[in-house]
Amino acid sequence: MAGKFNIDKLDLKIIQEMLENAETPYAELGKKLFVSGGTIHVRIKKLEELGIVKGKKLKVNLGLLGYDITAFVGIFLEKSSLYDSVAEELQKIPEIIRLNYTTGNYSMYIEIVCKDINQLRKVLHDDLQKIKGIERTETLISLSESFNRCVRVCEED
Repeated sequence: MAGKFNIDKLDLKIIQEMLENAETPYAELGKKLFVSGGTIHVRIKKLEELGIVKGKKLKVNLGLLGYDITAFVGIFLEKSSLYDSVAEELQKIPEIIRLNYTTGNYSMYIEIVCKDINQLRKVLHDDLQKIKGIERTETLISLSESFNRCVRVCEED
């Protein structure tokens, strides 16, 4: 991978550090990696231009904001050629935060976050079932998230 994009070990270390805490100032990160803050800035800019780094996100405890329901829904399509049109319709539903095209039993797998069971019912019954091409769905409600971590892109020295 590193050769394909012309990235090196320093780039991978920068990515790993930023995955763990994207708020780390470039100067502080530079000290930790023994390079200047300017070097970090240039490297991040290069990684953004290559499409490897796609912005920085804020982690929010959605439960504390009243979003108490997380559900995962396996979607069976009438035929796999309908994926693009169904994906386009799913993207219009704001409660759907993730969509994956999958192998196995489901054609698609989505993650939904809602404030309560009534909002989930609306998404499942009113929104999903009206999309042409969806044959049926299977819903799993998350009882709790035990952990959520970033992938390690760089081994420790």
